[in-house]
Amino acid sequence: MILNGLKRSEVEIIECTDSSAFYLIRYIKVMCKYILMGSIDIKLVFIGFLGQPLVPLIGMFTSKPIIFDAFLSIYDTMCDDRKKCKPTSYAGRLFYWLDKHSCERADRILLDTNAHINYFTKTFNLPREKFSRLFVGADESLFYPRENTRDDSKFRIFYYSSFLPLHGTEYILKAAALLRNEGEIEFIIVGNGPEKKKARNLGMSLGLINTHFIDWLPYEQLPMEIAKADVCLGGHFSDIDKATRVIAGKTYQFIAMKKPVIVGDCPANDELFKDKKNALFVKMADAESLVNAILELRDNATLREQIAEAGYKTFLEKCSIAVIGKELKKIMETY
Repeated sequence: MILNGLKRSEVEIIECTDSSAFYLIRYIKVMCKYILMGSIDIKLVFIGFLGQPLVPLIGMFTSKPIIFDAFLSIYDTMCDDRKKCKPTSYAGRLFYWLDKHSCERADRILLDTNAHINYFTKTFNLPREKFSRLFVGADESLFYPRENTRDDSKFRIFYYSSFLPLHGTEYILKAAALLRNEGEIEFIIVGNGPEKKKARNLGMSLGLINTHFIDWLPYEQLPMEIAKADVCLGGHFSDIDKATRVIAGKTYQFIAMKKPVIVGDCPANDELFKDKKNALFVKMADAESLVNAILELRDNATLREQIAEAGYKTFLEKCSIAVIGKELKKIMETY
């Protein structure tokens, strides 16, 4: 999306990328390609997602400004979000160093929300002026308003997930259980991931009869399922700190398709959404709040339509690929 945005803004790009299966191989190949480019005339270097190991290495071979799209903190993701290691462990200290050192070496750092920027500045003791906020957006070649082709009378709630603790899928399942007697309401939950088995077991223990799990869909088919939904769950819904700092990528996709969306009431979502204007807010980690939001949207078609229209307008004005490209080009032109 960033590449497309820059191309639309007539920024000339020389791509130095690799899509090998393993990240270590990608890093090695990208570094080799960059070094072999030699003295190609460029004005700056842009390093994208999970580029923390690349920033200091490429910085050794260039005097040009480096713009780094950090996107997330490896330290936060591995230590606090997924709890793969402790902050004081060797791995935890390495991840912290990678985040901090790559941001120190970069001339400008991009993140998706100001709340996320505040986390980086405080956690890694970095100057605020090095950061710029750039919303994530969505792939508009796939995610755009489409006709709902369903012909049943169900009120469909759609959610997809990679089943990480961050997402708070358990609160959706608990909400579905509380709504089991609302016969016309059904939940479609798509995806797979680390906590999928746990989610299925919870669903069984709750005796869910209104929830359908779909393990996997080709990415290109995802918009067709979104189009069939009456309401989409953007999230995040957990009480993990990171959930308050980021806007879920799926949320951008839902509003790009002009769907009414429910999101968690947190500082990140506050930067783009207003409650009952272009989204409906719920308390984080609160199944009953989610139930109330679903029932309110079910019972108020006018509100659903208003939120869908306003959300789509928000996407076009603030999150489209064209807007992202223009904003990033302005940042680049300061160097």
